[in-house]
Amino acid sequence: MAGSLQDLKALKRRIDDAAQEQARLEAEQRATEARLRRERDLFALSVGPVFPLQRAVRAPVPRPKPEPVPLQRQRDEQAALREALSDEFDVESLLDTDEALSYRRSGVGIDVVRKLRRGGWAIQAHLDLHGLRRDEARERLADFLREAGRQGLRCVRVVHGKGNGSPGRQAVLKAKVRTWLVQKAEVLAFTQARGSEGGAGALVVLLGAPPSSV
Repeated sequence: MAGSLQDLKALKRRIDDAAQEQARLEAEQRATEARLRRERDLFALSVGPVFPLQRAVRAPVPRPKPEPVPLQRQRDEQAALREALSDEFDVESLLDTDEALSYRRSGVGIDVVRKLRRGGWAIQAHLDLHGLRRDEARERLADFLREAGRQGLRCVRVVHGKGNGSPGRQAVLKAKVRTWLVQKAEVLAFTQARGSEGGAGALVVLLGAPPSSV
């Protein structure tokens, strides 16, 4: 009988201890929830009203366009190849055997050269190559004739100088300019300029339509 009483008391103590432990755990949980609630309230008071973000409208990102094909540059380079002027071109057989060493392209009548020599066409532009080195003069002449063609000019003057300042007083540039001019398809004729236009130091050049670039 005494043993059963003791067992009951021990059981009661375990039940009481378990109840106290459960009460303690529930108290701690309530304390934790209260603390978290205070922290949330404090955050809400600090930042103010909070609204969900609207879905952003994405702007289309433009893709980089491919580099344009440099057609004009290609045309210019092709034109430059066609316009390459040789220093070795034999011009003597193409020049008329007059004192002005005039030139006329095949199919151009002798009367055209005579009219050109008499000033039958007004000079619309001129290029002064006097004093330039050979390579620079050749490039300037090609550019000048190309631009004259674009503007539709018919008659121009090219000043090459008389060679008085060259070694041995040789008119090297004078001969080269004639060599270069006869290689240009748009040059119909040229002749030495009149005295008032430069005389032996210049040429008057008659131009036609430039060849097609196609």
